[in-house]
Amino acid sequence: MGYQADLSGKTALVTGAASGIGLATVERFAEAGATVALNHLESDQRGADEISRLQRAGHQVVAAPGNVSDARDARRMVDVVIGQLGSLNYLVNNAGTAGPAVAGPIAPSQLAEMTEDVWSLILSTNLLGAFRCASAAADALKSTGGAVCNTASVAGIHGGGSSIAYAASKAGLINLTNGLARALAPAVRVNAVAPGLVETPWTSAWSRAGKEAYVEQTMLRRAGTPADIAAVIYFLCVDAAMVTGQTITVDGGRL
Repeated sequence: MGYQADLSGKTALVTGAASGIGLATVERFAEAGATVALNHLESDQRGADEISRLQRAGHQVVAAPGNVSDARDARRMVDVVIGQLGSLNYLVNNAGTAGPAVAGPIAPSQLAEMTEDVWSLILSTNLLGAFRCASAAADALKSTGGAVCNTASVAGIHGGGSSIAYAASKAGLINLTNGLARALAPAVRVNAVAPGLVETPWTSAWSRAGKEAYVEQTMLRRAGTPADIAAVIYFLCVDAAMVTGQTITVDGGRL
């Protein structure tokens, strides 16, 4: 893997980490020696299964069940994690949703599909969830000189993505990243990644033709992997000591 810092004694919280980018990020920090709190919905058995797997492999990973779309539960989850870990060096706001039971992208013309309930769930998870966790963790992060990384999306830059509500939530998250960088400076750095198409359980139901068409528009001629995105999240949190308020696009050169 090349050079990797020794994060022994460091702590991290990764939200939405039962699979995909979040899980790969947990693995990246844990492999570097950090103690990592893996957040997942309490009803999602994948989270508990992955924690057991990582613990058996010798990694210091603890459970952090909770729903960031619920204001009180998000605060409770962060408070419990900080109390359990004793400190917090890194917060990765990765929890996100494309909406209830979404099997593929919703075209912009399908306005009837963009109900109040869909908007509320997407914004409360993707945008407000990140703010809730960052706000709850602010004092702990300031005390360690820590860092925050938010998982945005290229949809927040050029539109598109799984729906107009999703794109709007990620555009808001990019703006929030800049705002939090100002609010938490100089003690805490805040950045974001904006992935393009990534092969995760989330995109597994999308049409092969649609994904192939996307890949053909990239310079690297492939979709991203969760590990690709986790590597940039790790870099922004651990290595990029003079970078804050930035959103890094990770899409194989498509944009």
